[in-house]
Amino acid sequence: MFSNELWQKSGVSTYSIDQSIRFNPADSAYMEKTFSGAGNKKQFTISLWLKRSLLGSRQDIWSFNQDVPLTFMDDDTLRPFLFGSITLQTNRRFRDPSAWYHIVLTVDSTNQISTDRIRMYVNGQRETSFSAEVYPSLNADASIWTAGTDLRLFRLIGGTNYYGGYAAEIHYLDGYSYGPEYFGETNSNGIWVPKEYDGSYGTNGFKIDGRDSSDLGDDESGQGNDFTTSGLAAHDQMPDTPTNNQITFNPLNNQQSGGTPKNGNLEYSGPGTRTMISLTAAIPSSGKWAVAFKTNTVSTDAGFNFGINLMTNTNYGDAAGSNEDFGNPLGLHGYPSTSDLYLNYYDGGGNNVNPSPLIDLATDDELWCAIDMDTGKAWIGLYNKSGSSFIWIAEDGGNDGNPATGANPSHTFSEFIGNSDVTFGVAGKQTSITLTLLRESDCEGTTPTGFTYFENVKDLI
Repeated sequence: MFSNELWQKSGVSTYSIDQSIRFNPADSAYMEKTFSGAGNKKQFTISLWLKRSLLGSRQDIWSFNQDVPLTFMDDDTLRPFLFGSITLQTNRRFRDPSAWYHIVLTVDSTNQISTDRIRMYVNGQRETSFSAEVYPSLNADASIWTAGTDLRLFRLIGGTNYYGGYAAEIHYLDGYSYGPEYFGETNSNGIWVPKEYDGSYGTNGFKIDGRDSSDLGDDESGQGNDFTTSGLAAHDQMPDTPTNNQITFNPLNNQQSGGTPKNGNLEYSGPGTRTMISLTAAIPSSGKWAVAFKTNTVSTDAGFNFGINLMTNTNYGDAAGSNEDFGNPLGLHGYPSTSDLYLNYYDGGGNNVNPSPLIDLATDDELWCAIDMDTGKAWIGLYNKSGSSFIWIAEDGGNDGNPATGANPSHTFSEFIGNSDVTFGVAGKQTSITLTLLRESDCEGTTPTGFTYFENVKDLI
């Protein structure tokens, strides 16, 4: 698990956040509003939850004409630009694509203590280590609302710098300087979790939570400060939230950053030759787990595969485009050849299995992997949409595998029994080939009886 906070693993909370909004830079996605008048320049609060997909590039989260209160920089540090200058820039880097971050920026230039005039909190803890640290003078006006009343979210006004990732519970309090305890709390396990904000918002305040998929910029604060959206659609309302953290492709385990994760890290395209990527979580060391993918092509030279291997597979460190197979040197994968599905497993060497009869592969079929971590039995197969049935490849080449009964696995790996380093993933070739990680609700095939679909982080605890 690539996670730096226990709460991010558990996702346990008494207050449920039911949806988030996905922002794709390729879609030029952002929100914008022109307010009728300037808001409070001395006291305000920003609170929101973010799960990053795109790393290593500047992404402006909050942008007025003059000041940019929240920005992820190229080095993945977090920087508010307020009062006409860089006020704070963290030494800490925010590079965990599996984690939800709760970020609170509290501004109060009327505070007699200079270092309390701007405060930044992440997951309930105040940030105190900065590479740049400048505080405003007493009663100074921030440059927000100075050159106009436009506010843009997740894109720079007058520029691009689009945000890539998920956002939930977006609050702005106009005229109120509140800490994180108004938006989150520590539960009985010592974990920082969301709680419902029930205070005032002020004239230009708002709450955006994306509950209406047809109007993702709708203000739920009661102030009527609705935002117009660009590059967002109903399908960008997502079930991945701070209280239901979900598994995605992992850009930190993307072979030499050769391929391209996109669309909230639910899709992956490789470069000129096969390059592999894992998911953001390891399969628990016990239990039965399954996951499904889709592809947009099944041509002979598709050059993709999907399967099971170790998160610490040394091939992730090979040069991008090294034509790696997911599963090598310990694991297995399915792959296309002449629009049929084949099996290859690696256990001291590569073993090609040609199913008999051949298994026709179509782009609307679902590519499935399943593993029983208590026995080491693993299966590769597909859900055949035209036949409304599953086909699982057995190690002897038969089509009679059955994860639900434990019969005829694609291979049994004794090394995987009780191993906490195993995960699912894919290898993709060419930018025109897209592999999609499916959510269980999007699958037409049903998860095998006794198996848990590998999707929600809280199921792994």
